[in-house]
Amino acid sequence: MIVRKALIRSFLFPFKNLRLPPELFLSTINSQLSTSPHPALGIDHGDARIGIAATDDFGILAHPVETIDQSKGDSIERIARLVEVRKIQTLVVGLPIRMDGSEGSSAAKVRAFADLLRERIPTIPLVFVDETLTTSTAAAKLREAGRNAKQQKAIIDQAAAVEILNTWMEM
Repeated sequence: MIVRKALIRSFLFPFKNLRLPPELFLSTINSQLSTSPHPALGIDHGDARIGIAATDDFGILAHPVETIDQSKGDSIERIARLVEVRKIQTLVVGLPIRMDGSEGSSAAKVRAFADLLRERIPTIPLVFVDETLTTSTAAAKLREAGRNAKQQKAIIDQAAAVEILNTWMEM
């Protein structure tokens, strides 16, 4: 029984010899967490809808959040609210790059949208990720999960935002 208690103590209190005050230990952990780029918000910008996805606090998984209908309000304000509520550390915006590597009019629209985001949320870093084929990949995964084209419509933009985040996390 004494040996068992000693083993438990050694596992539970590996830093007991450091003699750090708890508030210093916790502040060190919190400062390390605050430098993490996670949670991140992935954004798949489109003319009609914007797909939103987020990572967990550790950057292990990306999950769908919502689809913002561009015709039903201010999408910049909605994203700013999501950043605040979810304590987002990084914005990851999908940039449509052509197959030849150039940028077209869609990329110009996304860059203009990103500029508006930067103006509204200047303290959060914003990065671009090539979103080439993310919607196709998302659609294929949804088909594999048993969703037909009609069922995909409501969530395809979110799924594409998840793919954007996955691409960013793999970089």
